[in-house]
Amino acid sequence: MEIIPAIDIRGGRCVRLDQGDYNRETVFSDDPIEVARRWQAAGAKRIHVVDLDGARDGKPRNEEVVRKVIANVDIPVQVGGGQRNLSVIGRYVEAGADRVALGTVAVKDPTVLLQALGVFGEKIFVGVDARDGMVATEGWRETSEVRALELLERLSEYGVRRIFYTDIASDGMQKGPNFPAIQEVVEHAAGFRFPMAVIASGGVSSAEHIQRLKLIGVEGAIIGKALYTGTLDIHEALAAAK
Repeated sequence: MEIIPAIDIRGGRCVRLDQGDYNRETVFSDDPIEVARRWQAAGAKRIHVVDLDGARDGKPRNEEVVRKVIANVDIPVQVGGGQRNLSVIGRYVEAGADRVALGTVAVKDPTVLLQALGVFGEKIFVGVDARDGMVATEGWRETSEVRALELLERLSEYGVRRIFYTDIASDGMQKGPNFPAIQEVVEHAAGFRFPMAVIASGGVSSAEHIQRLKLIGVEGAIIGKALYTGTLDIHEALAAAK
């Protein structure tokens, strides 16, 4: 199981939001590149970078910073936030992104998702963000009428082979993941005609949480705030995932 430190970028800085609320921001560093190097030096094998301004605005706002993060580490970087067309996705792939995450567009304009899958294959994965079981979009500011489990089935049929699932209520709160929801997602994703791997995100803040997620069968865990506050040491997290 992979431990994937998150680097959320807003206004060029490394921040964390509580439950995706842009008014509840904590700044952890003015230098996301240094943060990425730190996680690599600590033993992380992959980093998850999100352009929060891009997720909100529907187009990249911190692209140059994200590109510099990719260029300054030797481990795979997966990128999310504001990728709503093939041109933007292509730029990130060309810059060296190992994976590009689609979120809002997967719900609102699946044609773009299908085109992206056709061009970039398994470099495309999808973020499924849920609030009370319903899919949230537009940087979590809107809640759609699409159930998360319903979206999973659509994504499998489209050809998506990997998702990351975030329970918004858990994100940034350091009180533990929504284990029942994650287990339901993993079971659904594994039972489709075309199974999907699941990466868990939101609320992971202890070695015990990681061990429980491993038993559920997730491919990895994206961890943010707990690593930045020191609630969870990255070496402890990596050891728990082995």
